[in-house]
Amino acid sequence: MNRRDFIAAASAVALLPAVRAAGAASLLQSRPGWRTFELTYAVDLGAQAAPGRVWLPLPQAAGDFQQVLATSWEAGDAAAGLYWDPVYQAPLFFAEWAAGKPGRIALKATVAVRDRERDAPARQLRDAAEAGFYLQPTPHMPVDGIVADTAATITRGVADPDDKARAIYDWVVDHTFREPSVRGCGMGDIKVMLETGNLGGKCADINSLFVGLARAAGIPAREMYGVRVADSRQLPCLGKSGDVSKAQHCRAEYFSPRYGWVPVDPADIRKAVLEAKLALNDPTIVALRERLFGYWEMNWVGFNTARDFELAPRAGKPLPYLMYPYAEFGDLRLDGRDPAAFRYSITSREQTA
Repeated sequence: MNRRDFIAAASAVALLPAVRAAGAASLLQSRPGWRTFELTYAVDLGAQAAPGRVWLPLPQAAGDFQQVLATSWEAGDAAAGLYWDPVYQAPLFFAEWAAGKPGRIALKATVAVRDRERDAPARQLRDAAEAGFYLQPTPHMPVDGIVADTAATITRGVADPDDKARAIYDWVVDHTFREPSVRGCGMGDIKVMLETGNLGGKCADINSLFVGLARAAGIPAREMYGVRVADSRQLPCLGKSGDVSKAQHCRAEYFSPRYGWVPVDPADIRKAVLEAKLALNDPTIVALRERLFGYWEMNWVGFNTARDFELAPRAGKPLPYLMYPYAEFGDLRLDGRDPAAFRYSITSREQTA
């Protein structure tokens, strides 16, 4: 789905009556592989003394593996609504208190997902026209200097784009490590990572490194930011259900001239190595490594592919990405990586037919 079609589809979904949403969910659940989840945000900003603004990332319609069925909210006296940033069209919920004391927000989004496999080869690929957009550098993800030099070293002698992507994927898996002390999902500042030689981080670091190296090698690539919503069939550490306030996870994909957008997740290999206490050559990790080049288990909901961008309505500064709630109260900015301090929660509930 291109960005223009996405805006039209998402706008229609935002107005979808509850009965139609329920019918759509039942229809999808009757088809093999589809699962439906209800994500609920509960935000309590009553501790803030001044008027302010809050942005919440929302699920987006994505390919043939994720559909947004309904979005609804209650925001009291706040002026609230759905927005899309002008560059990436990341779907956002925005609420503002121009005067008076901020209050509570309750938001629900119903999303249907199914596991994502690499598509079959095709002569005409959807989204091919927009793929070139995802070759561009961003402030945290340059594609020149040490990033370009590293990509050239990794892919030296490799001509095929899919083979290049696989070489970069394997290099990232082999050379990075998950660093549990990193706050949230990391910042994804890949130039600093390569210059310092410290390739430890979390998903936004490790998967951004894959994306930046792929772009530097001439392969369109992007992150997708989202949240885990259910237990994993692969390994327990790769899933989360119920309270998912700290279950945010960034994934990656690259554009193949043969297959279209291909899902990958080198960061989850490193998460499994650390948290399952398995070596890279353990048969479980070897199999997972092969699996996650071309596969996403959709016990996860994607929000957006926005990187180093301006929120809508515009915030006080650009964000490196929007995977967590974000709020501004004058000069005070609430850190969505700390749900308790921010005073929000996200819960996931799987719906049955």
